[in-house]
Amino acid sequence: MSKFDKHDLSGFVGKHLVYTYDNGWNYEIYVKNGTTLDYRIHSGIVADRWVKDQFAYIVRVGESVYKISWTEPTGTDVSLIVNLADRLFHGTIFFPRWVINSPEKTVCFQNEHLTEMAALREAGPAYPTEVIDEFATITFVRDCGENNESVIACPASELPKSFPQGL
Repeated sequence: MSKFDKHDLSGFVGKHLVYTYDNGWNYEIYVKNGTTLDYRIHSGIVADRWVKDQFAYIVRVGESVYKISWTEPTGTDVSLIVNLADRLFHGTIFFPRWVINSPEKTVCFQNEHLTEMAALREAGPAYPTEVIDEFATITFVRDCGENNESVIACPASELPKSFPQGL
């Protein structure tokens, strides 16, 4: 029997987090509601890509531990474990081969290029898949409330140099 309500996402929904993987890649995510997230990529092979309204499966697996999983229009699959108490992430990203071969094709505001992303995904190649399996440190957390469209509203390249401390 769990000591927590596994259906209660109230401690996670509305969270805006910035985290850095052990490999140096820097990401940002906003848990918009119980099934949706926005995210922005600051560094790594697809740096400056940003996405709004990504459908995700979001579950609580511990007192302050959550899991988020989704499939992107690119065909990339992502699964994140977020441990808020210890400010720790673990992420597994399954990149299709076409993204690894040409990551620059995905660097955009994805929402405006869904048809293009689907065409690139279908053209492939999908295999061999590149798996990135890394721990990350949460470097910034704030509560922004549910469905706040202003949290992630531009690419990382347009953020002030003081981000996120200047928020």
